[in-house]
Amino acid sequence: MAALTAELGHFVSSLTLADIPPEAQAVAKTGITDCFGVMIAGARDPVVALLDREMAGSDGTALASLIPSGKKRNVDDAALVNGAAAHVLDYDDVTLDGHPSAVLVPAIMAQGEAGGASGSELLTAYVAGYEVWAELLVREPVPLHQKGWHPTAVRGAVAAAAACARLRRLSPEKCQTALAIATSMAGGLVANFGSLTKCFQVGRAAQSGVIAARLADAGLTASPDALEHQSGFLAALSPTGQADRSRAFNPREKEWHLASQGLNLKRYPICYATHRAIDAALDLSTNHDLKATDVDRIRVSTGEMQMLMLRNERPKTAFEAKFSMQFAMASSLVARSVGLSQLTDAFVSRNDVQSLIPRVSITTTKETMNGSAFAPSESVEITTTGGQVFASGPVVHAKGSMQRPLSRDELQGKFLDCLGDDLAASAKTTAFEKLMNLERLNGASDLLSL
Repeated sequence: MAALTAELGHFVSSLTLADIPPEAQAVAKTGITDCFGVMIAGARDPVVALLDREMAGSDGTALASLIPSGKKRNVDDAALVNGAAAHVLDYDDVTLDGHPSAVLVPAIMAQGEAGGASGSELLTAYVAGYEVWAELLVREPVPLHQKGWHPTAVRGAVAAAAACARLRRLSPEKCQTALAIATSMAGGLVANFGSLTKCFQVGRAAQSGVIAARLADAGLTASPDALEHQSGFLAALSPTGQADRSRAFNPREKEWHLASQGLNLKRYPICYATHRAIDAALDLSTNHDLKATDVDRIRVSTGEMQMLMLRNERPKTAFEAKFSMQFAMASSLVARSVGLSQLTDAFVSRNDVQSLIPRVSITTTKETMNGSAFAPSESVEITTTGGQVFASGPVVHAKGSMQRPLSRDELQGKFLDCLGDDLAASAKTTAFEKLMNLERLNGASDLLSL
């Protein structure tokens, strides 16, 4: 059996920015920038204030900031609250069968601010966390969703521990321990999708990474083979028991997953399982000038696993709507948009939206893409009240995906929109440019001062 926990611990401890290919660095900066903007937008949601009030602490060790308010909190609590803010809108990036930046960015910002890390160290830590997450993913052939696990909350805790261990400059042995500690802190359920607990699960993963690295630094012990043991992380979580625990990890021969798998940035603040269908529906409504009143029925072809996540057939609130294919289609036809303005209780409850929702039918396939819980493609067919049928054909990649990436201007546009109207345009542009050149910053304070 491979000594995976030890091998990953050594990789994390020794990783430097110079080791990371430029193309991987570029993807990481894009993810950090996008997530930072989404985190600020999400901070306006009431659940973020709730979690801060009920969970966060501020005492003599309060060294990390809530974003964007700048209020000081204990480091692990800042990671929790900011992590919830990063995910609450479901507007954060997607890859590795989850949402890596929503866990990693809050963890590294909190730990990095407290430890005085430079921009290059923050960037290196993000890469360390992403690559550990990816290594765990490629060893499991079956999506964790199939067993009910929320992969972001599960793998994210271990990945955040890797990132924070790197920021603490821990030895290989202590990095190994941090990963092992985090395996006992990982958890989260698909059953809580469509509720406020989903973003809490993500915040807890960020918080767990901070705590695991701190405890390892302080001397807490953990099993040296917690990842690969027959009763360890990979085996215990595997839906079918097929996780690869035997293959060695060699950093000198490794694939840089950031470069090969990249990040899929979200165009819509709703579960990513709907995005390809939204693209198809918006194209049909625009190309054929379809209005909601023209529509008799909408048929969507998607994945069986996706519909486990999209559990709300008749959503009544914005949170329920984030996990509803029926709402995604209704919004696409009623507003020709699925944006922040549509993900409100008032819009979801509108009569024209609610009347269209029952006219959406779903067909599913068990087939999934390699390394993903999603179907290989999605398609939408709209039948009008006059009997005309308009079909999209298969959509394989969503707009904003690695295969169909946002331009720099589109990324900046989303970032500026997320920051809202409270900041001057010049300050928002400065923040964007600083994030996109993260390795040049002296530290997190250069960002937080904005």
